Amino acid sequence: MELEYVTNIRRTLHENPEIGLKEHKTTALIKYELDKLGVQYDSPLNTGCIAYIEGRSQSAIAFRADIDALPIQEENDVPYRSKISGLMHACGHDGHTSMLLALIKRIKQAHEITPIRSTVYFIFQPSEESNAGANILLSSYEFRIKPEYIFGLHLQPEEEEGILLSKPGPITASATEYRYFIEGTTSHVANKHEGASAAEALTIVLNQLTHIQHYHLPGLDANIIHIGKLYAGEAINTVPSNGYLEGTIRTFKIDNLETIKLKMQQIAKYASQLTDNKITVQFSEGYPPTVNHEDAYSFMINAINKNIIQYNEIKVPYLFGEDFSFYGNFAPSCFLFLGCKNKQHITGLHTSTFDFDEKALLYGIDVMHQIFKRFEVEQ
Repeated sequence: MELEYVTNIRRTLHENPEIGLKEHKTTALIKYELDKLGVQYDSPLNTGCIAYIEGRSQSAIAFRADIDALPIQEENDVPYRSKISGLMHACGHDGHTSMLLALIKRIKQAHEITPIRSTVYFIFQPSEESNAGANILLSSYEFRIKPEYIFGLHLQPEEEEGILLSKPGPITASATEYRYFIEGTTSHVANKHEGASAAEALTIVLNQLTHIQHYHLPGLDANIIHIGKLYAGEAINTVPSNGYLEGTIRTFKIDNLETIKLKMQQIAKYASQLTDNKITVQFSEGYPPTVNHEDAYSFMINAINKNIIQYNEIKVPYLFGEDFSFYGNFAPSCFLFLGCKNKQHITGLHTSTFDFDEKALLYGIDVMHQIFKRFEVEQ
């Protein structure tokens, strides 16, 4: 019955994907299910919600699921294929939402027989893929009782179905976008010395960016300064009067990120002075690194039943960003990954053919339920 429940919810969500902060139908479905279960919820934002079951004590725990989809055209030939052109649940958020609803159903049914001691929050968070929805939600909501721990669970198609993965400390990287804007002075190529070439400035910036990791950051720290897009110039026979460069920075340590940003600004100043171009660099503050709190991680390890699910500790953090990181700034938190790869489903996250077998979700429901039950025992 539980497999049928999560399958129906997940496939309904999959057919009707919505991008960040526009998850209106998704939110309506979540609230419909909560109303059927008789579970209370708050709506601090226009989309998403925070459901809760109140306990008898002053202790609380929270579980989070993200609900938004991606601007990707689905290529899967399945009956539950996305009905919305150009949008797809390509990161498993439909599965995350389904698992959390199933967890609510389990806990609510038990609560009706024996009232729970601890308040439990279920966070249905909008806009993980963009806009830092976690940060927006936390800035807009005041918990009745601050959670002692917050847990999040994410599907991982690089690992076999039913394997749980995590690690203490950093588990995903920070994600910060940068953009260089270069303004030179054009002239005809015959009088190139009268111009100020944006292409020359862009070349200097490109060269110096590649030196930051080598010369200015600790050798054992993993950092990425990725160049994603660049251009300069207007015509084949004129000195380029404008240039542009954009990319993303991935780090695991905030002090490394600050060093990178400082060096980028210094590079802009140096290239500007040398080439007589006006150069500005802008940063779009993204997601800080997700760092599993030592206490929350230890609690999770002691809670899971390794006879039910295999646990593998990740040796190297992932270099993608994840806005679950903001919860770690609010309360001790721990982020987990659940393998969902099998012979039929082998493609990765954020691809047009990402899919999974819903039976993998049962492992995730069990893990979250085990964490909650241990929390109840210790209160």
